[in-house]
Amino acid sequence: MAKGYDTHKARLQALSLFGKDLARRAKSKCELSGESGVPLKIYEVPPFANEPDYASCLLLSESVIDQINKPNSINATKWRGVLAELIWSELQLQQVMAYRILQYLTQSEIWAQEIIADTYLDEDIIEWAKKAPLCD
Repeated sequence: MAKGYDTHKARLQALSLFGKDLARRAKSKCELSGESGVPLKIYEVPPFANEPDYASCLLLSESVIDQINKPNSINATKWRGVLAELIWSELQLQQVMAYRILQYLTQSEIWAQEIIADTYLDEDIIEWAKKAPLCD
């Protein structure tokens, strides 16, 4: 058990080294919701590489991380406009997460289905997003 704990702790420490660069890129706002003035945490977008990678990390608010981890708590109405913009982001990680959230919301929201149908994404983005879909 100690080995797993030590490995996890080392991973978190390595991720924390990306903090300043992520804050600069995110302009100190949640990279999905756009919230500012709230505590932000580094979120590693699954699936995880063996070594932490800046290119697979987002800076997110705690409430967004909670919703990603428990998708049944997603407030669909609040996300509608945000996801419609994020899906066109230049940052691939934002596109991946927007696609995952939209795919989850297609179960209950027609507008989410419409956004996906009206969006052209590179196949690599779709494949990446499908590797770790949001699940209840």
